[in-house]
Amino acid sequence: MNLTDKKVLIIGGASGIAAQLRSDLVAAGADVMLVGRDSSPAVDLTDEDSIRRLAEELGEVDHIVSMSAAHANGPVTELDIDAVHTALDVKVVGPIMLAKHFAKRIRPGGSILLFAGVAGWRPSPGLVVMATGNVAVAALAQALAVELAPIRVNALSPGIVDSGSWDGPAKESFFAQVAAANPSRSVGQPSDVSAAAVSVLTNPFITGTTLHVDGGGRVA
Repeated sequence: MNLTDKKVLIIGGASGIAAQLRSDLVAAGADVMLVGRDSSPAVDLTDEDSIRRLAEELGEVDHIVSMSAAHANGPVTELDIDAVHTALDVKVVGPIMLAKHFAKRIRPGGSILLFAGVAGWRPSPGLVVMATGNVAVAALAQALAVELAPIRVNALSPGIVDSGSWDGPAKESFFAQVAAANPSRSVGQPSDVSAAAVSVLTNPFITGTTLHVDGGGRVA
């Protein structure tokens, strides 16, 4: 499918998967804008006025990709409520507000792609908020796909990906452990996730769906 001259808005992240996706979309002919809290224009998914201003400034778009995340990890008995609210606002409430302010600005054939994550389907201690937010994203994609039709809305759920966020002295041993457990016997690369995202953005018959790009990690 042709992305030539399609206007794609990516929200959140400037490296790793976001950078790879931007590069791949540009290579496919898209006009890509990557925005976050520190960009120009800027957007804060915890602030509806910020989202409204961004929508008014950008006008019409073809596709929106929401990759933003905020973390509230740790034992549930020690969670800070403000951190929990921020994490869920960025992951779930913010995308709802994106839909509110951009729905009438998405051109025919356009779509919204939300990012979830494997923790939602394979929870572990200390990741209660992350797991909850990721599953909520999948439910949100289904609900928005029905309400905003014919605008397509989907979610993409990456597994463990060598995106730079795992860099450190324990990286190699951790990746070896993940690869051994995954049915794919590998960890992901940013290009794997980007290719899946481009496929979902350009396939007119995919909506209300969560695509798992996790090497089978959610079922291992």
